[in-house]
Amino acid sequence: MKLCTLLLLMLALTPAWGATLLVKNAAGEPLPQAMVTRMPQERPAADLSDDGYAPDGVTNTAATVVTRFTDASGRVSFADTDQPAGYRVRAQGYVDAYLTELPEELVLQTMTQEQLFASYPSNVWLSQLHFGGDEALKNSFELNCAFCHQQASPFMRNERTPEQWLSVIERMNTYGARLPADDAQKISHLLQQEYRELRENPQQVPAPRPWEEHLSSIEMTEWPLGDGFSQMHDFLLHPNGYIYVGDNLFDRIYELDPTTGQYTVYKVPHDPDMTLGGIMGNRFEVFPKMYNYMGVHSFAFSKKDGNIFITPSMQQALLEFDIKSKQFITHPMPEGFYPHTIRVDAQDRVWFTLALSSQVAMFDRTTKQFTVYDLPARSTKEWLILKSLPLMFKIDAKNRPTPAPTRDSIGLPMPYGIDIAPDGTVWVARLYANDLARIDPQTQEVTIIPFPFNGPRRLRIDADGKLWIVAFQDSLLVSYDPQTDVFKEYALPVINEIPYALNIDRERGVVWVNGNQSDTILAFDIASEGWRVYPLPRQRFFTRDIEISEDDGAIYTTNSHFPTWQSEGGEPTLLRITPLAP
Repeated sequence: MKLCTLLLLMLALTPAWGATLLVKNAAGEPLPQAMVTRMPQERPAADLSDDGYAPDGVTNTAATVVTRFTDASGRVSFADTDQPAGYRVRAQGYVDAYLTELPEELVLQTMTQEQLFASYPSNVWLSQLHFGGDEALKNSFELNCAFCHQQASPFMRNERTPEQWLSVIERMNTYGARLPADDAQKISHLLQQEYRELRENPQQVPAPRPWEEHLSSIEMTEWPLGDGFSQMHDFLLHPNGYIYVGDNLFDRIYELDPTTGQYTVYKVPHDPDMTLGGIMGNRFEVFPKMYNYMGVHSFAFSKKDGNIFITPSMQQALLEFDIKSKQFITHPMPEGFYPHTIRVDAQDRVWFTLALSSQVAMFDRTTKQFTVYDLPARSTKEWLILKSLPLMFKIDAKNRPTPAPTRDSIGLPMPYGIDIAPDGTVWVARLYANDLARIDPQTQEVTIIPFPFNGPRRLRIDADGKLWIVAFQDSLLVSYDPQTDVFKEYALPVINEIPYALNIDRERGVVWVNGNQSDTILAFDIASEGWRVYPLPRQRFFTRDIEISEDDGAIYTTNSHFPTWQSEGGEPTLLRITPLAP
């Protein structure tokens, strides 16, 4: 009895960090849609003894961060927690407030004009870069220079000479950009001139889209993973309840339990004779640390046994992760370069794009054999370049010749996104070729369909067999109906967004689009053709993929800004957006 009484007394005296906050402006008016983020004041102890990362097989706990928005009355509530927490309160047009505890009321101070323009996301600044009125030049810039990080962020807007800009562009081309030399020369001068003009006249920059009332009905949860050198590229929501996140630059898989925040790291093995950067060579020599021998890229799982298949972009192989034994199996690939986006069909066959060699591979799990489909070249010159790739890759990476990039990207049509239709048809988007490829697995026939927009990157197929595609530098969501051969375009609800990918909530009829320049996720209702915009809890939040929970419609994405240290907080996070119970 005495012990029970003591325990009850201790519980009564233990502080519970959970309460309701009223947010107001200086006039005493409530502020709806203020973003309130709760973060632990102390991080859980972690074993990061492997060069700052968790060793293979070691389990740690992420420092879970929760964000909610105030309602129409300016109020927001958090569930109780037994851990001391700090808070950040953010609202459009107001100075961020940082708190060590949650008061009953908080008055936010209005930003100065300078603070206001500096708080605007990258996309609205980018919208005012006109590249001397040359729209094609801006398209070339966005296609090649906006697929890793935000372009008009504070880091990009700094003063640089044309020579410094040219040096940056040349280094980015070694990382994987394909900006033509003539365009680079022009752009290096225009970036200096036009960024300077905007810094001196920021009133030219339009305000971002206002935050809207639907935000008070959702909760955002973040789990920080890795560090400022990591790149959490793609990930997978698995039926076993875990989320698997791949660190592309450090060949690690994070297996995270969202109910506890615990994660276990599995290090992808590589052969002893492999060199850093794999067959692509070490493109990141300026980085203080790097560990990408395989280059963990995209994920898909088998509905038969749950095993996860991963494309290692730096090798000629396919990776399989045994979900039970937690062991990796490497399936060497006979041909093709740069395994990219991956899907598994109803026959348990694994399909993925080979981005550099303009091919699609299929791995039959029954026979353990690969079938490789060549996608048609657009010219004799392109055909010769593609056929010469095996010879070029036999040359040491530092001495390897590469085709000079052009606006048409000769030699690199780049099959990128891939998905499987309900009838088994395989669809592929070729980023630089501006077309779609259709593969009939029964006849093995390949058909090319012109895409009437710029930059088809990743695509998904809805339950009716209709394709949904992002047009990267056109700021569009595009649908394509194979039955009628009709494309339909939908302008995005934020300006100058450069959408990377999308996914479809088939049950609820919503297309979710990655808004990587605007710090948002965009939701398109197929039936009403209306949009909802969800601002993300960190500035410079660059996302590349979306996963959707069938249970409650929650969506997941990762902050994959590269370099990560430019993002607010300086570390990648896995993010979940969950609808709150009414």
